[in-house]
Amino acid sequence: MRSGSDSAPVPRNRRPRRPNVHLPASRLLAVRREVAGALVSVAGLATSPVRDLDGNEVGRLDDVVVRWDSGYSPVTGLIVRVGQRRTWLHVADVARIDQREVRLTSTRFDLKDVTRREGELQLLGDVIDHQLVDVHGVRVVRASDLYLTRVGDRLRLVGVDVSLVSLMRRIMPGHWGRRPSPRHVLDWSGIQPFGVPGESVKLRRSHDALRRMRPADLADLLEDLGRAERRELLDSLEPDTAADALEEMSAAELNDLLRDAPVTRAAYLIASMEADEAVEALREMPRDERHDVLRAMDADRRVELGALLAYDEETAGGFMTSELVRLNDECTVQDAIDALNARTRNVEETSGIVVVDADGRLVDDVSVVQLLGVAAETRLKELVGPPWPVTVPPHADLAAIVESMTDNRGSSVLVVDDENRPVGRILADDVVDALVRAGDRRWPWQRRAGGTA
Repeated sequence: MRSGSDSAPVPRNRRPRRPNVHLPASRLLAVRREVAGALVSVAGLATSPVRDLDGNEVGRLDDVVVRWDSGYSPVTGLIVRVGQRRTWLHVADVARIDQREVRLTSTRFDLKDVTRREGELQLLGDVIDHQLVDVHGVRVVRASDLYLTRVGDRLRLVGVDVSLVSLMRRIMPGHWGRRPSPRHVLDWSGIQPFGVPGESVKLRRSHDALRRMRPADLADLLEDLGRAERRELLDSLEPDTAADALEEMSAAELNDLLRDAPVTRAAYLIASMEADEAVEALREMPRDERHDVLRAMDADRRVELGALLAYDEETAGGFMTSELVRLNDECTVQDAIDALNARTRNVEETSGIVVVDADGRLVDDVSVVQLLGVAAETRLKELVGPPWPVTVPPHADLAAIVESMTDNRGSSVLVVDDENRPVGRILADDVVDALVRAGDRRWPWQRRAGGTA
């Protein structure tokens, strides 16, 4: 049995990584018909001259400020460096902005030091060269450049360039030239900024797609993000959604994330996971860190996970889930439906209702399908009957579990103690995970028969 840092962690390859997707040449389709002028490169604007109507230079452009809201963010103003001072210029005082210069209608500057206003982004300082989440393509990207254009009567941020060419143009302007040539441009309305100084991530209505991502996709994003951005994304997710995503992460990435978090936060995240996944995460930790995390949990959850940790991880008790829908045989079908509805997570993985007698001993495993069309007042004991549930003891090894599951063609087996009391369930995907971790390409029945893969 592996424990903590006493041996090397066994990788948990829960899902294949999403393949790299070749980005389309442009996804500015939503605004293309409304675009009144050419795209203006924000990176190309850096240090551009700011002139009055007579063409006199009054300063140099230091940054472009937009309001971070739904859709295409409107430009609210510019930060202009006048001498040694960074001054604020309202967008209403801008007559024209192109790739060569900014022309003003007025030279009225607010000479106070620029201060960050809530809900605004400084594009050069906050976004370019920072990580972003493309919720349409489900990937983490890095902004090489940003593009502005007029949409209707407003100057707006409409696209983010993630191409290497745009990055090299900024690093080696003499070789690549300053003129923008958008290659891989993503629609800004599908981007979620991270790491805004002085502000935590807020998922606005326009970024509801981030909440609707599949757990495996969220796990990919978490693995791709930097440490600070990863924490911000986790903090912005509902606990159940965050736990589902963590269960899909690779062992190494999950371990790094949990070790980087404060103990109380790590305890909260692990406690939110399914019991078998939580135990697997705890096993990856050094023994002293595991102890600290368990101590920071709610007492009931600590006792439950501690009991599962006591099992050898290569046996049924080591990779079963202890979260059963368990009801007395005197309960009704309506009670069973209510118990299923009370589950906030992974209802689709609930194979059935574990029916027990007054002493807690197993009577039957009633499938969810058996409840369909049955009168609500029907007692569960009236649904009891063959075929009887397949069971294994907590100390059963992987070969015995696979044999029991395949012989009975079931999607799960129940784990029962010496008194025939159900203590857990093993699903088919738990068996597959265990076989992958075992690292042997031959399945247990092949080894017994002397077969080869």
